[in-house]
Amino acid sequence: MRFDFLIVSSLCAALASPAVSQGANIAFGNIKQDTNAPVEVSANVMDINQNTGSAVLSGNVLIGQGAMRLSAASVSIVYNSDRSQIAQMKASGGVTLVSGEDAAEAAQAEYNVTSGMIVLSGNVLLVQGQTAITADRMRVDTTAGTAKMEGRVKTVLNVKN
Repeated sequence: MRFDFLIVSSLCAALASPAVSQGANIAFGNIKQDTNAPVEVSANVMDINQNTGSAVLSGNVLIGQGAMRLSAASVSIVYNSDRSQIAQMKASGGVTLVSGEDAAEAAQAEYNVTSGMIVLSGNVLLVQGQTAITADRMRVDTTAGTAKMEGRVKTVLNVKN
């Protein structure tokens, strides 16, 4: 049971102007999170391997904290060498990251707890109000509350007369 508590408490730490180019920097929702806020985790299955110090959440996974939500078919949790903290989380299968009014979809996402970076990849779609941007990758800096779209970035710019 202590290992289960470690997973949930460690997930707390995890949920903390567009242009067409090869890389576009943008703001991303309310990405700065209160790491003391409670984290809600739900999944159809939680498989914990005590021998390897890993865990896999699968089936309609939803992780939420404050205004941020991450959903995916599966989330793998990788611990550091002494298994005291989560080092990385890898989400796959219809990943959706929502922060405030902003939402991003991708095939997969990786979160590096140490650096605070989330990398979404595979047909990334970011929706901010009336604006939609697509790219190969989106790097979210949870410390700065910013994101960078990379790869073939596409959007439509409306010009008002």
